[in-house]
Amino acid sequence: MGKPTGFKEFERATESYRDVKERLEDYGEIFTGNHDIGHLQTQGARCMDCGVPFCQSDNGCPVHNLIPEWNHLVYTGKWEAALNRLHKTNNFPEFTGRVCPAPCEGSCVLGITNPAVTIKNIENAIVDRGFSEGWISAQIPEDRTGKNVAVVGSGPAGLAAAEQLNKVGHSVTVYERADRIGGLLMYGIPNMKLGKDVVQRRVDILKDAGVTFVTNADVGGEGDSAVDVKTLQQENDAVLFTTGATRARDLDVPGRELNGVHLAMEFLTANTKSLLDSELKDGNYISAKDKNVVVIGGGDTGTDCIATSLRHGCKSMVNFELLPQSPMERAEDNPWPLWPKIHRVDYGHEECIERFGRDPREYGILTKEFIDDGNGNVSGVKIVEVRWMKVDDQWNMEEVEGTEKIWPAELVLLSMGFLGPEHYASDAINIEYDKRSNYQAKYGKYATSVAGVFAAGDCRRGQSLVVWGINEGREAAREIDRFLMGTTLLP
Repeated sequence: MGKPTGFKEFERATESYRDVKERLEDYGEIFTGNHDIGHLQTQGARCMDCGVPFCQSDNGCPVHNLIPEWNHLVYTGKWEAALNRLHKTNNFPEFTGRVCPAPCEGSCVLGITNPAVTIKNIENAIVDRGFSEGWISAQIPEDRTGKNVAVVGSGPAGLAAAEQLNKVGHSVTVYERADRIGGLLMYGIPNMKLGKDVVQRRVDILKDAGVTFVTNADVGGEGDSAVDVKTLQQENDAVLFTTGATRARDLDVPGRELNGVHLAMEFLTANTKSLLDSELKDGNYISAKDKNVVVIGGGDTGTDCIATSLRHGCKSMVNFELLPQSPMERAEDNPWPLWPKIHRVDYGHEECIERFGRDPREYGILTKEFIDDGNGNVSGVKIVEVRWMKVDDQWNMEEVEGTEKIWPAELVLLSMGFLGPEHYASDAINIEYDKRSNYQAKYGKYATSVAGVFAAGDCRRGQSLVVWGINEGREAAREIDRFLMGTTLLP
């Protein structure tokens, strides 16, 4: 694959983001969008003839992208063929090419001794060129099976399942409680990482292919937007829940009720909606302007909160992480081909360094209390430093005496992960849940305890990656097709 000696001749070089000063002034994508074909072909040449491509194994790409094949096709200039290979396993490479952390690169064989192949860059370039050249269009099925499927939730799992089921002729209706289709792709990931025009472009293709979308449809909810789940069962031959893991982990400390303390997704969702509705002119969002902002919790969501607050014009920014800083290189207990748990500087951290001259992260910090300004508003966060020690192969945390401190804060954003799906959408039909409160459905089968009802994505597996949502949506579609027809040709 690639050039036989390419991995020896060429160094890894990623496509750069837009200049940090420029992108801080808008909500446009951080990517330049200017793919240098020669550069990408050179990077494709680095793909080794490794024999066993771990990049597409269980440790690598969850959708088992045919990575060496399309790397080689890019190297040889066969871009449309590369796109065809990419779409065989991934319905939405324009999403994963932008937001996926690239576990494939973590398990790249070249990565044992050298920097891995720039797989994510190449994937994104392939699909971007596919759209620019007009190679991507709606796939309308020649025949309909007469079977109806309801998909509840329009995130990556729901959209992937809808496309797959539609391809084989089933009539699919996707129900979304928000006012726009896309789930976390629309409202959970900010515009800087995933432009909403990119999401809408794919939704429009699915519409043209025959998928029906219903917005403001709150399955199991109350009020004018409510949709009865039992009615969905009666009117459809199968129902698929892809509602995500939307129940956020909260922080039960004194002062949690104060004004100015918000869950991260409240902040991010309101910002994106206001931006799309009015370019923030309607004021229907939580503003960080001129405020000392504290983000509690790291990960992608924490970084997105940092980046959004910077664009609002926050006065200061600090990000508390409970765990210690990750090592710069793989630890001994984190060998290849496992995901490398190393220190990374993401786009929001880079922007904070540009704005304030420092990385916003403070490690080993435990939040003890939110401070009241006397009028019911948060004015600070009381913290204590902690140290981690390994005892009998178990990590234990202890507070460091004398390290208590109050950080000023008029806005606190809680970004500590998610606990599972909201249950009101399914409680009426008595679906069983697992011990983590997720829908009980075996991976690879996706059937719940209720006949004809399936579950996939984060609501089944717990908080995860967009690419895992696509994987489970595709596989759930296969099992639903098998359930409806007795056999299936879906992968």
